[in-house]
Amino acid sequence: MDVFHVTDLDGNKLTDKGFISYIEQSLGTIHYASSKSYNGLTALELTGTDRIGLLSEVFAVLSDLQCNVVEAKMWTHNGRIASLIHIKESQSGYPIEDSQKIDRIEARLRSVLKGDNDVRSAETSVSMAVTHTERRLHQMMFADRDYERKPVIRTSNDTPIVSVLNCLEKGYSVVNIQCKDRTKLLFDVVCTLTDMQYVVFHATIDSAGDRAYLEFFIRHTDGIPISSDAEKQRVILCLQAAIERRASEGVRLELSTEDKQGLLADVTRTFRENGLNVTRAEISTTGESALNIFYITDVRGNPVDSNIIESVREEIGWSNLKVKELPLINHQTADRDEPAVGVGGAMLLSLGSIFRRNLYSLGLIKSFS
Repeated sequence: MDVFHVTDLDGNKLTDKGFISYIEQSLGTIHYASSKSYNGLTALELTGTDRIGLLSEVFAVLSDLQCNVVEAKMWTHNGRIASLIHIKESQSGYPIEDSQKIDRIEARLRSVLKGDNDVRSAETSVSMAVTHTERRLHQMMFADRDYERKPVIRTSNDTPIVSVLNCLEKGYSVVNIQCKDRTKLLFDVVCTLTDMQYVVFHATIDSAGDRAYLEFFIRHTDGIPISSDAEKQRVILCLQAAIERRASEGVRLELSTEDKQGLLADVTRTFRENGLNVTRAEISTTGESALNIFYITDVRGNPVDSNIIESVREEIGWSNLKVKELPLINHQTADRDEPAVGVGGAMLLSLGSIFRRNLYSLGLIKSFS
């Protein structure tokens, strides 16, 4: 029995019958639903050391090799970068299946990722498999052990507070998390626990103001709770990393324009030439239209000077590139084009369709209450 208390983004009771019906339908089909399909596309997985202009170099290589980027997501954390990019042939529109071309793509991207000082840890791979993009990004950064690295630049002092205690009489380990509430927080935490081979048996999720409070009763897949201080510390570091990866600081820029060959290479080159650092990116296309979202800071991780932003907008196109604040929650206001999903209080408007569908159907959780 899972019970969720939900409101709309402004903290009001849900009255729109369309929303209520959509949530009911989504929850009613969680056993059969799947994540967004990328059939017919070639997936590139990239991990390496982050640096200013890296994304620009990646997109320049893909444009030069006549690859069209259809969808992509990129995260950065503790000086590392992970990106999952879905591409197709620019001319034919078909997936890239030529083994020689795939080898060229991998070789050139690996060279870009290595740069001058990342010979060992840069990784590239090509796949035709369908996967859940955001869960895969967590897995890639987890495998890259970003949680063990020290942040190159600290853009926020709001480090998540994570504690792990053993409840010996019940045979569980109890994980408590306190952090800033934000979109898809619950998804990120549960994905990480699952990828670390823990099973969630019970949980309590709540929020107050802009803070989230999460408590999980877990065991390892072999039925044993956490058994050592080293394992506890690893869980703490991994959960902190999972929360921080998506909590990108910086100004949110949205580029909405007609899609064309080399668009991303041109835009990200403009960012680089103006000293802007991309901390997170979401690329999407629908038909002939492109909607690209970038979170940017200056080279030191500080807020970008407004004059620089206006200069970049002028170069790219005032009507195409718009400034959006970071998504806010609860009773604060922001210019949003997509629903925010937190964990409690005024939250989880889209939990049924976004969280439950993607997690329960993949066997990631047993019970929440």
